[in-house]
Amino acid sequence: MTQSIKFSRRSMLFLPLALAACKPSAAAFTLTGLTMGTSYNVIVVDAPRQVTAADAQRAVDGALGTVNKQMSNWDAGSEVAAFNGAQDTAPHSVSPEFSEVMLAAADVHSASGGAFDTTMGPLIELWGFGADSKPKNLPSDADILTAKARAGHANTLQVGNGFLQKQQPDAQIYLSAIGKGYGADLIGRELEAIGITDYMVEIGGDLYAAGRNEAGMPWQIGVETPNPSAREAFRVVGVSNLGMASSGDYRNYFEQDGQRYSHLIDPRSGRPVAHKTASATVLSDNAMLADAWATAFLILGSEEGLALANAQNLAVLFTDRDATSGVSGFKSVASARFNELTA
Repeated sequence: MTQSIKFSRRSMLFLPLALAACKPSAAAFTLTGLTMGTSYNVIVVDAPRQVTAADAQRAVDGALGTVNKQMSNWDAGSEVAAFNGAQDTAPHSVSPEFSEVMLAAADVHSASGGAFDTTMGPLIELWGFGADSKPKNLPSDADILTAKARAGHANTLQVGNGFLQKQQPDAQIYLSAIGKGYGADLIGRELEAIGITDYMVEIGGDLYAAGRNEAGMPWQIGVETPNPSAREAFRVVGVSNLGMASSGDYRNYFEQDGQRYSHLIDPRSGRPVAHKTASATVLSDNAMLADAWATAFLILGSEEGLALANAQNLAVLFTDRDATSGVSGFKSVASARFNELTA
């Protein structure tokens, strides 16, 4: 059979995931659970005869334990929580895994012209998409400038190999747009260490798929139509030995005075994005980069983002709102690399 998944990015939305049933057999099993404020799903097929579901679960638990201990903003005892709580500007040594994620985050931040940023807390809170509800009054220009001064890698953070250093004592790092992708990658590494080569790992809509599904095909992943009133696949993509992530703006927003305000805040302007792009889906060598770039490309939108993707040979599919596109009301445009990988 063809394994098929239909998902929305749940880094902030935490929506349910529909997994195709896997035929029960000694060599195929599914593992599910909760982690990092969302859920995870792992499907393994053609496992070595000596590897059991319990072995795979131990590998999954070990990987998730590492990621949560170091990078979970939902764990008050995590390494990122300790760094956030340190009110100083001294260099802090960090674990190799945390350093790997933050170096990648800094690279995507730079390559995207600042569209991806892990220090957006002040702006997210200002616009009412944090722990508090939406603002009673829209932020003023002065409010936005003040929040921007307290956010942004350039303003608040120095990232080095094995260390982090705040440039403002109250700087905060949030890893929801890269940490879950890294978690999927780390699970994959642990599964491969015990001999599993055909698997799919998904955490909150970010995934890594390796080898083939039970039918001997690439894993069939459904990109959801960005319609908040329906759950249907807009396009199905075969994925093998790649990370994949999709980010959308169509479920988390508020409206005021007839204007729609998305939860996606552009770090460059300090304001919610207002372009026509409803979702961005990225394929990359790993789920960590797919996770980060999906957010960056949705911030950029298809017009700016497609030019960047083609210039940097990155694989992205944009889905835009388009009133002329018939019943669906959406049209898609992909980078050259995305078309190559899905041909």
